[in-house]
Amino acid sequence: MRVQVAAFYRFVPLASEELPDWQARLLTLGRETGLLGTILLATEGINGTVAGSASGVAALLELLQADPRLAQLEVKRSETEGRAFHRFKVRLKAEIVTMAEPSAQPSLGTGVPVPPEHWNAVLGDPGTLTIDTRNHYEVALGSFEGAIDPGTETFSDFPAWVEQHLRPLVAQQRPQRLALFCTGGIRCEKATAHLLNQGFDQVLQLQGGILNYLEQVPEAESRWRGECYVFDQRVALNHQLQPGSYHVCHACGLPLAPADLALESYVAGVSCRHCIDRFTPADRERFAERQRQMGRAEAFGEAHIGRAMPPTGA
Repeated sequence: MRVQVAAFYRFVPLASEELPDWQARLLTLGRETGLLGTILLATEGINGTVAGSASGVAALLELLQADPRLAQLEVKRSETEGRAFHRFKVRLKAEIVTMAEPSAQPSLGTGVPVPPEHWNAVLGDPGTLTIDTRNHYEVALGSFEGAIDPGTETFSDFPAWVEQHLRPLVAQQRPQRLALFCTGGIRCEKATAHLLNQGFDQVLQLQGGILNYLEQVPEAESRWRGECYVFDQRVALNHQLQPGSYHVCHACGLPLAPADLALESYVAGVSCRHCIDRFTPADRERFAERQRQMGRAEAFGEAHIGRAMPPTGA
């Protein structure tokens, strides 16, 4: 069955007292329309990715955008076959994308947005230092030519990388501008807000992120290389925004190339090259039992909700 996937976010002040009501309303609508996915709510805004029927997705977006504060919600749509998620969750969080840096407030100012059609010119300018704000396991699947990989495990590592590596690099190279990008734009907004707060200037960001670039820029003109990791069961998307060649390890939730499946470290649902040394024997047995349950569920044509993925936008 073909379903619509919508990724959306908006940095906008929300009162803490209203969040439980938003949570209840969204959960009710999700159940009524059969949506799956995750929505995060915090006093700094909303961030979510959901999948379902076109009418269900439209009903959700209509509910959100009826609030004037969310009328300009950033939304990216795509389609996929089968389930992109296995549950519907609405969670109240301290941040909609975790940086653990209170001074980074996108609602007070972010980098200058660069439309996808102008991004290649930014990349080709020798005065630009281009930075991939995503995590190392995402960058490993694909990135823009020449972009710096901070090598972060999670987005909350980004501020430390700025102080330890980016600031000395800028002092040495003296670039005219910094250009940041991420999957859909949300991490760039927070990352550029942080850079501006820390005294950096001439900061740009790819408008709508990689997904918007892949949608708007013809592949023949593209500077993107590889696939784009996404935080759902599709794992990664190619330039046509269709599921690519990567799989996911159901033990740790990290992406695996086809060649990784042939390694001794890979046991379906139990271990992979990323997590072979991370879990105890008891964990492995638990994962193996989950894998057996998933196999039985699939044999009967049923969905199993025990598949692991990293947290959205981590």
